[in-house]
Amino acid sequence: MALVTTTNMFKKAYEGGYAIGAFNVNNMEIIQGITEAAQELNSPVILQVSKGARAYANATYLQKLVEAAVIETGLDMALHLDHGDTFETCKSCIDGGFTSVMIDASHHSFEENIKITKQVVEYAHDRGVVVEAELGQLAGVEDEVNVSDDNASYTRPEEVEEFVGKTGVDSLAIAIGTSHGAFKFTGEPKLRFDILEAITQILPGFPIVLHGASSVIPEYVDMINKFGGDMPGAQGVPEEMLRQAAKSAVCKINIDSDIRLAVTGTIRKYFHDNPSHFDPRQYLKPARTAVKEMVAHKIKNVLGSDGKA
Repeated sequence: MALVTTTNMFKKAYEGGYAIGAFNVNNMEIIQGITEAAQELNSPVILQVSKGARAYANATYLQKLVEAAVIETGLDMALHLDHGDTFETCKSCIDGGFTSVMIDASHHSFEENIKITKQVVEYAHDRGVVVEAELGQLAGVEDEVNVSDDNASYTRPEEVEEFVGKTGVDSLAIAIGTSHGAFKFTGEPKLRFDILEAITQILPGFPIVLHGASSVIPEYVDMINKFGGDMPGAQGVPEEMLRQAAKSAVCKINIDSDIRLAVTGTIRKYFHDNPSHFDPRQYLKPARTAVKEMVAHKIKNVLGSDGKA
């Protein structure tokens, strides 16, 4: 049991036709809920920390909580930086003990994206750390990531071979129609499986990543709306589409919004039912359980990673 890179995880996932959940973490209860579900289902898991989470909880606290989860569950886990936007941010995480980092330079030109990504890859690989990069841009808002619909762009398959070859990156996040946040689509959700298939043909065996892949579970949206929220029309990626992607080259599926919705909906309901309670342990406990149940559902019904640890 240890913090490990994603190399072997992705190899097994690609060959086995399943994906590994990369769940964003912000505090102890979220980490516990995720890893308890993974332990019970014997599933590989990636815990990822955004720039915003590092600023909120402190990178050292989060890393030590993840290390505690490894000890408690007996599972190997990857600790991943989500959407590192600069070389300096990635370097800080690499030097601090992360086993995987994402450099997201997708808002730059293709040439500049290659230059920045290559710099991170060279530094990371010299220290035994793997790197994810992004080609194409997803619409939506999540922490510091804020891309309008007008600026979003699908990944161009004709660019992937050059990008991977020149950067040496270990996995690639692509844009095929997923979106960050809970308000994802104005029409019917649709993923561009033709783009995914084209990339798979160009890069056979290469691990692909989907960001913005929460399904925005209606149960929690309804709970939030019922108890004081205002989220009309929130919707995400249908789970059957994600399962289809997981059976292809997609080895890592990022899930964040569904965690936030589960926590927020459960806490809102708790305070509605128990307005005089003020002990954080009382309302965070059911929130932790909600995260655990949601992650277990994803592992079994979307990712297909149960029993694969």
